[in-house]
Amino acid sequence: MMTRQELLQSICETTADYRAGDLAPPTPDHVDRWVSQFDETVQQAILSEMDQVLKKTYFSADVVARFLRGALKTKKLAGDDPCNFWPQVELLEVQGGGNSQREMNALFKEILRAECGAEFHQGNQPPNAFVYLDDGIFTGNRVRRDLEAWIENQAPNRCRLHVICIALHSGGQYYAKERIENKIAEVGKEVDIYWWRRIELEDRKAYSYSSDVLRPTLVPDNPEVQEYVAGLPYPPTLRTAGSVGNQAIFSSEEGRALLEQEFLVAGVRIRSMCPNLGDTQRPLGHMTLESLGFGSMIVTFRNCPNNAPLALWAGDPWYPLFQRATNSQTAIQNLIARIAADGFGPV
Repeated sequence: MMTRQELLQSICETTADYRAGDLAPPTPDHVDRWVSQFDETVQQAILSEMDQVLKKTYFSADVVARFLRGALKTKKLAGDDPCNFWPQVELLEVQGGGNSQREMNALFKEILRAECGAEFHQGNQPPNAFVYLDDGIFTGNRVRRDLEAWIENQAPNRCRLHVICIALHSGGQYYAKERIENKIAEVGKEVDIYWWRRIELEDRKAYSYSSDVLRPTLVPDNPEVQEYVAGLPYPPTLRTAGSVGNQAIFSSEEGRALLEQEFLVAGVRIRSMCPNLGDTQRPLGHMTLESLGFGSMIVTFRNCPNNAPLALWAGDPWYPLFQRATNSQTAIQNLIARIAADGFGPV
């Protein structure tokens, strides 16, 4: 069993490049300050489970770069000659909010230059395909809004579209896919859509038992949480105990349940502490539907999504493990500079 200090150090090593260039590298003191906001009796267990989970859900700059490099060379996507395929592909920049697509596009462009000495589609001839790139699909609202607008206003009458992301949540993809296909039928176009991802996480209500997101098995006996749940229009979807999820990101049912319970209690407390959180910032993460929250444990080197539990990223007076950014490009720029200078030597 690892000591507290060993766990603190291990979490720092896993997340060492989080928002590199904007934030100082994480230190054991930083992680210790975060976990010390929980009851002393559960701090060691939280650290142990977080150490396990982050090793599977934290995507460093090197892992992201390798994924995009792999996508660039995937035969089912790019065929036998990727360096000929990609210059005929248009990289969409149609995201209606945030910077994730623009930053991921900039990285993908540099990877194409490093691998092929080429650029994505430019010029007057129609592209052979389009790519919508982002770091994650969570509830599905972002991708479906972006692509509904693109399909209605900009897409050609017939085309092929590839949606590429690091982390895809099944429920979000199912919802987005259905809405996008409805829009295609409504406008009378022929758009063939293909979905590509590094990891797929289960979050559909019907599959709560095997879900890969935080989905508590019960509502804790805590007055503030009980009051929050009583104020919801519908009872929350609870998970039947016994599974560590399809992707086995949790160490055990006990470790998973600990994070679900402790992050839910902390999230309700954070909502009462932090006046700037909107109504959709649920205890376990952003979700438009009134619920306990989305519960994703995905974090990338460039940011922590607001679909993750508030306990991971909410700010003052709560102390976050992953301070979120709304407009930060330094981490991506540093990775792009590395690839431009050295190719994939250090990646």
